[in-house]
Formats: sequence, structure tokens, C-alpha cells
Amino acid sequence: MRTLISTAFVSLDGVMEAPGGEPGYRNSGWTVRHVDFLPEAYEIKGREQKEAAALLLGRASYEAFSPVWPDMEEFPEYKVMPKYVVSTTLGEDDLVSNWGETTILRSLDEVAALKETEGGPIIVHGSATLNRSLSDAGLIDRYHLLVFPVLLGAGKRLFSATDKDAQRLRLVEHEAYANGVQKNVFDVVR
Repeated sequence: MRTLISTAFVSLDGVMEAPGGEPGYRNSGWTVRHVDFLPEAYEIKGREQKEAAALLLGRASYEAFSPVWPDMEEFPEYKVMPKYVVSTTLGEDDLVSNWGETTILRSLDEVAALKETEGGPIIVHGSATLNRSLSDAGLIDRYHLLVFPVLLGAGKRLFSATDKDAQRLRLVEHEAYANGVQKNVFDVVR
């Protein structure tokens, strides 16, 4: 079984919306406006590219990343690895041609089936709605969280507000950086 990893920049109060400066959100760019840049705090991002075998995205994140990431020097491994987009509305004609093999999955059942295939870890970037659905369905195995020392109040959150049984997590890696960012890697306890 493949490991499904959710990776996110989150505020201390769980907001993940617009960390890099995406338009349309009042606090857009909160990872760069409110925190000094320290390269060591982002080491996990390079490691994720090297360790992941596939990239899983929701429709909105695919539409935001696909015009930009294929040409970014910072993401060479993601360009060539297989990509999966979970969407009920996206069509084959909506996929970009310069970002490698991309498959559209229509349901969480198809994500569960993908996890049953042979291969390395599958990583989920962004994709707030998809992350909440995957978590609620018990499909996420690990979280890579960079927690920023900022409270944003409103915004899309990583975790849903669904009333469900408690989900235990085991901290397997952590580090705090001089700029206040904390790296927390959690395995989901089953």
C-alpha cells in the first residue's frame, strides 16, 4: 500500500489559504509578509520532491499550479512524476501538456484504489477541500506541516469541522526555527 502524505503551510489557527500571495484573500501572502525567510525551514520541501513518487491535487490547486510549476526550477521532480487530479468537473482537454502524465480521478474511492497500487508515496500539495475530504475518509497516512506563527482567523482550513471520532497522530519529526516556523511531521495512528 502506498503512503498518502498531506503537506501544507498552515497558520497556527489552521488556515492554509493563499500562503504565497494568491489573489482574492485578505491575508494573502502570509508566509512571506509576516515571517522572515530562513532556507533551513524549507528543507522538507526539497526532501518531499525526492521521496514522493506521485503528486495528488484537487481541481482548484491543479488549475493554480499547472500554469506555473512546470517551468519552475524549484520543482524539477514534480514535472516528471505522475500527477493525479481529483475532480468531477475537470476534463482531459483542461489538462496542460507540459507537466507530464496526469490522470483525473473522479472519486475518493479512486484515490483509495490508487493507494492500493505498487509504488512510492503520494503527496498532496495545497488542495484544501481535497485534504479535508481525504482526512475525513481516513485516507491520509502522514502530515508534513510547516506551522507559521501567525493567527489569520478566516480562511480555508486544512482540517474539517466535521463531528467525527478523534484521530490520533504520532509526532515523528519536529523542529523549531529562529523565525518561529515549526516543522511537524505526524503519522496517522490507525
